[in-house]
Amino acid sequence: MSGSPDKAVMAVIGVGLAVWVVYRIYVWLQSSPRSFLQDHIPLNDEINPHPAVSLLEDAGYEVVGGKLKIPLSFNVDGAPLYSRLFVDYIAAAEDGTQYLVVLARPRRPVEWTGSGLRDMLLPYLLIYPGVGGLLYVNAPAATVNVITFGRDDGEND
Repeated sequence: MSGSPDKAVMAVIGVGLAVWVVYRIYVWLQSSPRSFLQDHIPLNDEINPHPAVSLLEDAGYEVVGGKLKIPLSFNVDGAPLYSRLFVDYIAAAEDGTQYLVVLARPRRPVEWTGSGLRDMLLPYLLIYPGVGGLLYVNAPAATVNVITFGRDDGEND
């Protein structure tokens, strides 16, 4: 029975060490630039006035961030190529869910089909997988379309 208190102390130290290691791995993954665990969206505090802001507020959303420029880089056969995506606003629903907001552009209309939405809007939802979806705002038509992302289970063929 003389070794029992020593074993208890070692067990407590072991559990504490295991918790610390798991916490450090979690922190490291959160800070990794390629982390898929980062679901927060950087917010731009400068919100430019636009009729879309009123439309979003009328639809029950609060605009919490302004325009974001998301730089992208590609490497094709050793040659770097660069591009960017733009998010016009970040909006939050009453339950706190955040949405990316993209404004309709006359020179770039959306094709309202599965493949059209995939080609135009999927990159936004893949960059920030933690968002509730995307709000597509057509200010001249006074419409706010809520687009969420899901995977097809193959039963819709």
